[in-house]
Amino acid sequence: MYKHFFKRILDFIITLLGFICISPFFLILCILVRCKLGSPVFFIQVRIGKDEKPFKIIKFRTMTDARDKDGNLLPDTERFTRFGNFLRNSSLDELPELINVIKGDMSLVGPRPLYPFYLPYYTPEESLRHTVRGGITGLAQINGRALCRWNDRFAYDCKYVKEMSFVNDIKILWRTFFKVAGKNDIGIPSVTEEGGLHLVRKIQRPEKIEYVEKIQLKWGGYNVPHFNK
Repeated sequence: MYKHFFKRILDFIITLLGFICISPFFLILCILVRCKLGSPVFFIQVRIGKDEKPFKIIKFRTMTDARDKDGNLLPDTERFTRFGNFLRNSSLDELPELINVIKGDMSLVGPRPLYPFYLPYYTPEESLRHTVRGGITGLAQINGRALCRWNDRFAYDCKYVKEMSFVNDIKILWRTFFKVAGKNDIGIPSVTEEGGLHLVRKIQRPEKIEYVEKIQLKWGGYNVPHFNK
């Protein structure tokens, strides 16, 4: 009952009330991002959610649109500012994902939504992560967060889905608070040592390639030169 009914209701009520309470702070952040980093304020990217359906995740932008004399974007390292670094280190860049939770794209707790391009690289067992809504935080995020390796991350995701409960969600939210407050395990998700999933694995489910190509054609998304078969 919790997984299929009460979880979504609680997500909506808690997130809506919380978002109303922090709306003045949220507005201030919007103004600061606009002044320091430019427009648009939000960074929109396609991710995969429940039932392997695509949606657009919302974050605060953390880089400028600085360009060279030919109009080309400068490297990420040169567009990344101290304020952008503050947003990422404090996880405030993920605050707009509360809108995704209210809309029903995401949950407060669940497997972290990843790029559409990664779908063919999950094993059938790991695809269990897409039987529930992706979360702002999850079991993997409190057990290594950005430094959690791919196999470990997916093992945590599957464990979460199999053992999902109200009590476990409360425990994860509680531990997430201390992770964020302590700025622990900050980095680029799962690529600090290994690289992207497509770089460390071969295709596990080739039947998903056509589906991903359709998503990228319609929605855009995370593009790489080719699938690693």
